[in-house]
Amino acid sequence: MRYGIALGLLLTAAVASQVALETRSAHVEREPVIWLQSPEVARRLALGFDAVLADVYWLRAVQFYGDTKLSTSQKKNYDLLYPLLDMTTGLDPRFNIAYRFGAILLSEGYPNGPGTPEQAIALLEKGIRAMPEKWQYYHDAGFVEYWWRQDYLAASEWFVKASKLPGAPAWLPTVTAAMLAQGGDRGSARIMWTQLAQTAEQDWLRNAAIRGLRQLDAEQAVEQLEAIVLRFRQGTGRLPEGWSELTRAGFLQGTPVDPVGVPYVLDNASGRVDVAPESPLFPLRRARTTEGHA
Repeated sequence: MRYGIALGLLLTAAVASQVALETRSAHVEREPVIWLQSPEVARRLALGFDAVLADVYWLRAVQFYGDTKLSTSQKKNYDLLYPLLDMTTGLDPRFNIAYRFGAILLSEGYPNGPGTPEQAIALLEKGIRAMPEKWQYYHDAGFVEYWWRQDYLAASEWFVKASKLPGAPAWLPTVTAAMLAQGGDRGSARIMWTQLAQTAEQDWLRNAAIRGLRQLDAEQAVEQLEAIVLRFRQGTGRLPEGWSELTRAGFLQGTPVDPVGVPYVLDNASGRVDVAPESPLFPLRRARTTEGHA
């Protein structure tokens, strides 16, 4: 028994050491590794230290996401993110933050994330199988369907399931009804993000909700700015060269900035307005739909 414990500790220490070494060389281009490929094999090797090893894999998943997001590579590859999260939750099936925050990371639009809401749903469904009483997982799956996949019927079905579980918030049925009646209107999204921000128990979830609200503000501003660009084009027969020309013509009072203070980008070839790639709000939902990132 003593040797078994020692072996388990050595395995955990070895993996943790690998994380530490990779952290010191952060942002250096390298081939990512997942170490072990199977949660079942990892559990056998962990010799009872499953939760400890799950923590290590969780740290590796977050680090991998962060390194990839900050990479200067022209083609970012997030392919290992889901396997790392699958390993984490396979080792510890009750790892709540790995399911909920992991789903946010998987859903995030490219290039700030893999843009794979189907993997986010799969991860949350795994959490539901482990803890079917957690209304939050049904809610999160519904939100992925609503926000990223824009499948309002599927989203409402998830929310209905969530609302029937013990402890579910009283506002869920109201939001579900509004969603079915009004589809993907911005008002329904704002209600959900606001409720999530007010009820979130963890800072990371509250911050995600605040970011979602700012993205909604940015979406609305983009529509207003594109309407201004259209008016300029109708009056002059051409698109403006940039924000400065619109300012000189009296359409604006200066360069417009997004809710976090980063100037919007105006494409003078198409008239399209968007948040800048360097903005924390990039990409907006419509960018993912238009560009076809999956």
